[in-house]
Formats: sequence, C-alpha cells, structure tokens
Amino acid sequence: MGHNDKPASKEAPQHDAADWVEDAPSKDVAGDAAARGQAATGYEELTLWETVKTFKVSTAACFFAAFSAATDGYQIGMNSGIVANKGFIAQFATQTTADGSRVLASPILAGWSSIQSVGQIIGMVSLSFISSRYGRKVAMYIYWFILACSVIAESVARQWQVWLVGKLLAGIGVGCLQSTLPTYISEVAPVRIRGGLLMLYSLWWTIGTFFAYIAMQTMNRQHPMEYLTPIYTQWAQIGLMLAIYVFLPESPAWCVTRGNMERAKKELKKLNRGVPGFDLDKQLEIMILAAEHEEEVARVQKSVPWYSIFKGIDGIRTVIALWTNLSQQFLGLTLFSTFGTYFFQQAGLPDPFLIKCITSSINIATNIVIVGLADQLGRRRIACIASTVMWVCCVVIGILGVTTRVNATNYVLVLFACFWNMGMTANGAAGWGFIGEISSQRLRPYTAGFGAACTCVAGVVMGQLTPYMVNANQWNWNLRTGWFYAGVGLPFTVGMWLLIPETARRSSAELDELFERKIKPWRFHKTETATQRVVKEQKAERAEQ
Repeated sequence: MGHNDKPASKEAPQHDAADWVEDAPSKDVAGDAAARGQAATGYEELTLWETVKTFKVSTAACFFAAFSAATDGYQIGMNSGIVANKGFIAQFATQTTADGSRVLASPILAGWSSIQSVGQIIGMVSLSFISSRYGRKVAMYIYWFILACSVIAESVARQWQVWLVGKLLAGIGVGCLQSTLPTYISEVAPVRIRGGLLMLYSLWWTIGTFFAYIAMQTMNRQHPMEYLTPIYTQWAQIGLMLAIYVFLPESPAWCVTRGNMERAKKELKKLNRGVPGFDLDKQLEIMILAAEHEEEVARVQKSVPWYSIFKGIDGIRTVIALWTNLSQQFLGLTLFSTFGTYFFQQAGLPDPFLIKCITSSINIATNIVIVGLADQLGRRRIACIASTVMWVCCVVIGILGVTTRVNATNYVLVLFACFWNMGMTANGAAGWGFIGEISSQRLRPYTAGFGAACTCVAGVVMGQLTPYMVNANQWNWNLRTGWFYAGVGLPFTVGMWLLIPETARRSSAELDELFERKIKPWRFHKTETATQRVVKEQKAERAEQ
C-alpha cells in the first residue's frame, strides 16, 4: 500500500522540510481527497533518487526481499537445463532409441514440468489465506521450509518418481514465494519508486536462472556426467533467504488491515528509521484512511469476502493483474524458458547450454535497464511493447521452420531468441509488478495468488504440449512450433494494449479511485486524482507565499 511508503515529513535536498508537511490545502480539495481515502504525504514531488536516499531502510527491505526470486529463477533454470545433462539423462532415462542411446521419455518430461506448475498453483492459492490471516512474514517462513524440503528431495533423488516429488515441493514453495513477495514489496515500497523495486523481483529471478545455466554449462563441459553439484548449490540460497527473512519487518499495511495499529506503528518506525522529521502518527492516519475507505466501498458494493476478486470492479482488477504474466505462457514461455535448452538441443544447435547462458546474460542487462525505467517510462508501455516483441519473434521462428535450412538459420534463430528473451524479461518484470499493485489492499494476497495461479494453469497445459512439439521422436514440429505460439498469443498481445493501465507513481488509494471512476486503462496516466489536486494546491500556495 503506497501510503506507508511515503512518510509524512521529510527533508529533501531542494525543499524546506516545513514546506512539505505544514501546507494545508483548501477544505474542498482536501475533503474530496479524504472522501476518496486519500491524503498528501508530502513526498509526491520527490525525484526518484531523492526517494531512494530518503527511504533507505524500506528500499533496502524491498531489495533484499526480492532476492528470494533468485531461488525461484534457479529452480526454473535448473529444471530447464538439467534435462539435457548427460549424467542426469543416464540416471533418469527410461527409454532407448534405435541406435542404443538412452533418452528421457516425453511423458516423464511433461510430468516433471507439469507437476511443478501444479505445485505452484497449490502454493499460490493456499498461502494467500495464511498470508492474509497471519501476515507476510509467517507466509515467508512457511514457503522457506517447503523450499528446503524440495532441495532435500532433489538431493537424494535417484529415480524419476523421487525427482517428481522434489519438483512438486519446489513448485509449491515457488508458488508461495511468487504470490507473497510482490504483495510484500508493493505494501512496503515507497510509491515513487515502487515500480523499480517490484521489478527487482524479475531481476533477481533472471540472475537466478543465469547462474543455473552457468552451473549446467560448467558441468556439461568439465564433468558431463555430474549433475548433483548444481542441486547442492541451492543450499546457499536457502540459507541466505532465512537470514533475510529474520530481519525483514512485517508489512505495516497488513497490520492496519488486521486492526493491529500498535504493531503497524512499530513496523512503520522500523521501515522509516533515519528519515528526518518522520511523522509516525500522520503516516498511520493516512494508511487507516485508505483502509477504511476500501472497507466502506466494499460494504456498499457487497464485495467484502475474499471471493470478491471474481466480480465487479475487483474482478476486472484481477483480470488485469494476471493478464501480463498469463500472456507469457501463450507467447512461448515454456518453449524458450522451461524447455529452452532442450528446444535448442532438438533444433540441432551445437551448444544449447551456451545459448541459454547468452540469453540469460541479455536478460540480466535488460532487467537492469527496466528497473531504472519502470517509474519513468511506465509499466503499461513496457508491458505492451515487450509482449508485441515476443509475438513477432514467435512469427519469425515459425517462418524459419518452413523455409529451407541453411547455415544462417541458426544465427537468425539465436538472434530472435535473444530478442524474445528481452521481451520476456521486460514483460515479466512488469507482470510481477501488476500482480503486486493492481489489486485493492484488502484483497491483494488473494488477487496475487489467484492471478499467479492462472499463469501456472496455462503452464500445466503448455508443459504437457511443448515436449511433444519439439521432440524429434514425437511430433517433431521443431521451429514450426513458433507458429503455434504466434497463433494462440495474438489475442493476448492485442489484449495487452486494451486492458493494461499505467500504475507508475500512483498510490494504492489513487488506483482505487481510478478503478472506481471506471477510467479507461489507456487513460490512467492522463487522469488527475484527488491526491494530485491536493499536491497541486499545496504547490500553488507555496508559490504565493
């Protein structure tokens, strides 16, 4: 929730602290804002860098919380790369080809991929209720324990059935993580830089996948029959996660929604430690004002229960929250990411691990750029352009599949795989941001959980189909698989431009207002909110003095 993020009285390098806090807008403007659950915090005009310097603790909390996504990325990356590892194949293969080579059976491959997605669905849906009732930190400890159990299962697995159990546990843990972290970051991050901090999730995820591919590439070259070392390296991440979670403050916004004002004050004080002139009581009042307005609107609209995420305005917000990430599944995520190494191997490229390392490096660079631009360029523009790029790449790869194979084909394939990865990275960064910030505060964990789970439902389907599409011993579609994703992905690409609103620099209460007023998604960034009118009046009054 944005208000907790921008404490009410602070010194900025270019402004007198008193000017930020003491100016009182006219009763009409201020009253209208209060009626909509809004109030100016005094920090709406800070630059991005000023916000970072002012709110060092809350910024750091979001940064380190997002680190958990590295474990998520490592799991996904390892799942993609390890199935092409010779030692792994030798251990878990159940079929033999005509030339005597042992291979992984497509049903088993599909089962591993799908069971992880099923686990993610279980984790995303179930933990939402725990997170809402007992808090974000309790949810973090629960999924940490599940992830630790998954690494134990992967470490001892010597049969494909045990690996299946490990993938199920990994999916549950990752699903819990994916629905909890964007919610936590959205509630703790300063509004002015919330987009960049939310997109750190995607950055850490990409770094995690990169190191997974590096680990698999190293093993493939130096010890091709060794597959356990990359699995064991996960224990370092598990240990770091626990150390971080112990020190993270609880979300003050969650405390307010549960009516625990004393704890909310305590956590707010932690997160805003060192902020000059921080007015704790005023900041808490702003959060309470927004929470009470949401509750009142919910009562009037008879949408108080958690399942309100399926109806009315809240239902629309749920669709928007899930749309960007869901689109990835229909634009080739399973093909290029989950089975990326396997796809390149089946396509005949000589070093599929190296290609995945290259694309992961590009993803990291893209993520760093996106994090920096998230609150300037805006989430809508990033998401829409990125999805369009992904769709075009699917078309190009489909064209390669129906043209004569020449030496240049591989180079073009790698080039557009890189472009696709850039688009996926930008799309995913924006998508996880929407998962965390589109919903109202009271329904955020449920919307995040259901929205993320819908993506995994599609992942289950694609996880079943993709191995058959690319396997030379099955359907053998090879590069023609690009046409499948171009076809099913087109409606989602068009939908991006029609559904996705701009959320940059908007507090949770401001987003509530824009949705309540039924503003068209493509007009969100052009529409003035009650908070903006208050800030404008404060600025005019300062100019007159």
